[in-house]
Order: sequence, then structure tokens, then C-alpha cells
Amino acid sequence: MAASFRPDIQGLRALAVGGVVAYHFGLTALPGGFAGVDIFFVISGWLITTHLVQEIGETGRLDLWRFYARRARRLLPAALFVILVTLAAGYFILAPQEQALYSRGAMFASAYAINLWLLRWSFDYFAADATSNPFIHFWSLSVEEQFYLAWPALLLLAAWLRPGRRTAAAVIGVAGLASFAACQWLTSAAPAWAFYFSPLRAWEFAAGGLATLVPMALLQHRIWLRAALGWLGLALIATAYLLLSEDLPFPGWYALLPVAGTVLVLLSGGGPQTNRRTGWQALGSAAALSLPPLQWIGTLSYSLYLWHWPVIVYAGMLAPELSVPQRLGCGVLALALSVLTYHLIEDPARRGAWMAVGARAFPKAIPGAKPLRAFPGLVLVPALMLTGTGVAVAYANAHLATRNIGPEQRGIEQAVERPSIARAVDKNCLADFQTVTPKPCMFGPANASRTIVLFGDSHADQWSTPLIEAAKRNDTKIITYLKSSCRASRLSTFNTVLKRDYTECDAWREQAISEIIRHKPRLVVISEFSIGNLIRDLPVAERTAEVARWQAGLRSTLQAFSRAGVETAVIRDTPINASFAGSCVARTLWWREAPSPHCDTPRAEAANDSTAAAERAVVTSVPDTRYIDLTNQFCGPTTCHVVISGKLAFRDRHHLATGFAETLVGPLERALF
Repeated sequence: MAASFRPDIQGLRALAVGGVVAYHFGLTALPGGFAGVDIFFVISGWLITTHLVQEIGETGRLDLWRFYARRARRLLPAALFVILVTLAAGYFILAPQEQALYSRGAMFASAYAINLWLLRWSFDYFAADATSNPFIHFWSLSVEEQFYLAWPALLLLAAWLRPGRRTAAAVIGVAGLASFAACQWLTSAAPAWAFYFSPLRAWEFAAGGLATLVPMALLQHRIWLRAALGWLGLALIATAYLLLSEDLPFPGWYALLPVAGTVLVLLSGGGPQTNRRTGWQALGSAAALSLPPLQWIGTLSYSLYLWHWPVIVYAGMLAPELSVPQRLGCGVLALALSVLTYHLIEDPARRGAWMAVGARAFPKAIPGAKPLRAFPGLVLVPALMLTGTGVAVAYANAHLATRNIGPEQRGIEQAVERPSIARAVDKNCLADFQTVTPKPCMFGPANASRTIVLFGDSHADQWSTPLIEAAKRNDTKIITYLKSSCRASRLSTFNTVLKRDYTECDAWREQAISEIIRHKPRLVVISEFSIGNLIRDLPVAERTAEVARWQAGLRSTLQAFSRAGVETAVIRDTPINASFAGSCVARTLWWREAPSPHCDTPRAEAANDSTAAAERAVVTSVPDTRYIDLTNQFCGPTTCHVVISGKLAFRDRHHLATGFAETLVGPLERALF
């Protein structure tokens, strides 16, 4: 073990990976466990800056070949092994179209650029469908590798400007402040960029780098101060784990909690390391972080980080509603795979045997070849071969998966992608999150004898398909007022994508209500995402309060139309399924099994009957308002189905597939006309 080894850093690694695994495995007691990645970033900034600054100070230069060879030995072999095994397992679990998509992710993960691929698709790390991507966790490793490319150049620039730690601190500080300012701004303006783009995460590495340049003489003989800093740092990390959540704008200001906490712990453990701790040292955070269980988990942290995510993703596909014992079993499996990977691949590769053999063999193959030290670039040849292998295998797997997409699979894919009639005519008929001014869209003859307005969010949009078709048969014009995630009910909500109160919805809704009343339509049809779907995980007391608030908002909207003499019809919301219907059905077809046992959801979980009863009570209390319940079109007495009469009923967990919505023209026509 190197003399510079710090057990407290190994313990920090254990805390970091423990938080990430707890969050991904659904431990609700640690909703901010995802901040463990930020701890890893700070540790990397500390360690890499320490090594590079020391080498520049001693030699005046950097051996970049040696630096990158060490990084490659440390990271590449284990990562490639996990990527290949995950691809192989995916052949038996994922549908071919999923295999094709995620194989492209594996290709970018092999080249440590998957964060850029995720940006290309504006992928939200906290989105529900992120749980289907077995390679999404490689984003943080890609950010680290990109940091390793840029950081040596930054430190060499500082040394060129003026050798010394002060100049290095100034350069790192300026870069870190610029990165943090941009990250803070884009956390609200473009959350995906703030989360995935490595320059916008550089400030976290810079924080670790700056900490290495703090004169340790200030703390070396103040053991009590070091102990206080360490425990304060752990308290900040614990606060981040307990209080942060996916609903908060992250990284931004909130990332300062785990970052500052990690910096304080690193500073508290600096200075000479001794095997015996007395007095304040024995009470310091370093002593707690040096406990054997944390040291063991810290040693396995890299392999555990690699394995835990594909294990829980694939387990969730095979059994969508994992029980607590099943999740614990997944944790044991991930830990076992980590132990094997560490001892068989990660540790031997880190010690360099594989690279030394490959590098020595090359000069011997050439008569009169110069010694290895004359060819420093050769040490990266095995790394390039590993990267190329990962990219090539992932590309070949994507090509093979594409060839396996048969007619049934392609039909499912087309059913999922097909837009509603309203969005097919103009995608802006369903306004985006930022839009405030309503855009009415008209369907049918302008001089029709009657006008019906469809008003609400995307759950109203899904009814545009059968409603417009029914209107054609009844000399009726349809006007739509639709906005994403914006209910017709006067209820202020939090937008999980914008990570803030959805003020645009409130402004849009009031303008839409005023315009609709001014049009004086024959009927307003309302449908919206059920409040019951949002509050199902809340405690009973909070759930009751939210339902009452929503009922008041719905009543206010309906009364506004009633007072204006406009009749209103409220369509009960569609069920919410346990899994993404399109993906689930496609997988079961690939497994050659019937979709129902795997993809259908018990009615008690899917249909929100109690919320519907509360909704019906509000509707029946307002004059000129009626309630339309078509739930029996999707659900039997005990089960809600995702495939009905051979058609895919839903395109995701809760939106109707357009092809199936077309079959509801008759029931909707009878209910409305």
C-alpha cells in the first residue's frame, strides 16, 4: 500500500457509492443519494491535482503518457467487462429495438462520451424512462475521463504563466468560478446541459483541486479544528442525502452541499498519517471513515458502481414491482459481481501486468527495436485496443438487433411513436412548458352548426383523435386548448422537468379559460392527468390535503364555465400502468410469451377509483356539467390491460396509443352526442 494512501478517502468512496446505490435501489430514506456522484468528482479533483502539481513541482513537466496509462489501467478493463456482459444479458431481456438503442449508448460509453450522447437526446437522468437505460450511469465516468483530458493542460498553463502553487490556485479558481456560474444559470435554463456537460461540472473537480493547495500548516497542529471540519463535512453530506431530491434543480446551488462537505472531510484528513490515533484524532471523522466495512466497500466502489445499475435495471424489467427482499437480493448480486470483477480484472489491471506484457512484446517483434522507454506512447496501445473493442462490439450488437426487429416489433414501435390527430396536424397544438399564450387549433368546417372545445393537458390531447372523428359525423367543429402537464383545474403545481413551480401553466390556463368563454362553445370537454397518480406515494394525511386542494381547483374551473352558460363534460382519466406498455409488450414478444401476465396492472393499482369518485362528486355538484367514465374500455373488474383486441392500448404508462384511441370513436360519440 502506498505511503500516501488515505483510509478516509477510501471511506468517502464508500459513502459516495453507498448513496448512489441506495438511491437507485429505491431507498426512500435517502432521496438525495444521487449526490454521491458529486463526492466522486471532488475526490478525483483532489487526487489528480495532488499528483499533477507534485510532478510539475519536482520535474517542471508532466509525463502525460504515463498519466493516461495509469488512468486507462485503473478504469478501462473493468468498464469494458461490465459493458460486454450487460450487452450479452440485454440480448435475452431487452426487445430488439431497445437493444439497438442502448447498444449505441454502450458504444459511446466505451469511448467515454455517453454524456454527450445523452445530451443529443436531451435525456433526463431523473425521468421515469431513464430506468430502462442500462448504461446511463456511465455518464459520470465519461465526465471524469473528459476532466482527465483537460485538467493537465490547465495546470501546465498555470505553471507556464508562473510556477508556484498560488498561480495554480488562481487558475483553478477562475476556471471553477466560471464553470459554477454557467452551471447555476443552465440548471434552470437547460437542465440536461448543466447535468451532463463536463465543463459545467468542472467546478466540482476544481473544488477538490483547490483544497489540495490549502497550506496544511494551518491545520496540521490544530487537531481539534481538523476534527470539527471533518464532522461538519460529514454532516453536510448527510444533509444532502436526506434533504435533496430529484424534484430540486440540480446541480446548481444544491450541489454545494455534497461538494463542500467532501472538501471539508478531505481537508480534515490531510497532513501526516499515523497508525495510532490519540485524543482529537481518535474522535475525528477520519477514524470513523477508516472502519473496516467502509474500507472494504471503498475498495470495491468502482466495480460496485459499474454493476449496481444494470443489475437493478434488468431486475426491474423482469419483475416491474420489485419487493424489498428482491431489491436486497439485487444488492447482494451486485456486490458479488463487484468482488469478482475487482479481484479478477480491476486489481490485476491496476497493477499493470496486462499493459507491461503488451508494451514489451511490441519492441521485441522488431529487430533492433529501441527500449520501451523510447516509445512512451506504446503504453496506451492496450487502452486503445480495449476502447476499440468496446465500440466495435457495441456497434455490431446494434446492427444485429436492428435485423431482429420483426413485423410485430415494428408495429409496436410505430404504435408508440404515432402522434394524436391534433399533434399530427401541428405539434404546437400541445403547447410546451415555456409557452404562456394559448394557441387554439381548429378541426372541422368553420361554419359547423356546433363548436366543442377540448381543454387540458396531454391527457386531453389523447382524446383529440376519437373526438375529432366523432365530430365529423355530427357537423361539429373542434377547437383545442392544450398544454403539456397543465391541468384545466385551477391548481398550481410543481413541474418536475423545470424543477420549479409551473407558473407558465397558471398564466396559460387563465388566458385559455377567458378565450373559451368568449367563444361561447356548445360544450367544453375536459380531461387531465389524475391527481391520484401524482400523490400515490404521499402519506395519507398529505394525500387527503392534496385531493381537497385539487377538488377546489377543479370546482373553480367548472364554475367559471357554468356561470358563463357553457356546458362542460369531464372525461375520467385513463389508468396508469406499472410498466411502459410499448416496451413491456415488445419484450414479451421477444421472449415469445403473452403480454398480459407481464404487462397488465391490477385495477386497484391502475384505475384510481377513489380519486375518480372524488372527481365525480365535484362534477355533479356544478350545474351544466356531466361526467364521462370510459374506464371499462381499458379495465375489467380486476385488471387493466395494455393490449386490447390485438391493439396496443397505451404508448407509455398512461397515454393512449393513437391506434387504439381510434377504436373509441363510438363510445365517445355516444357519451357526448
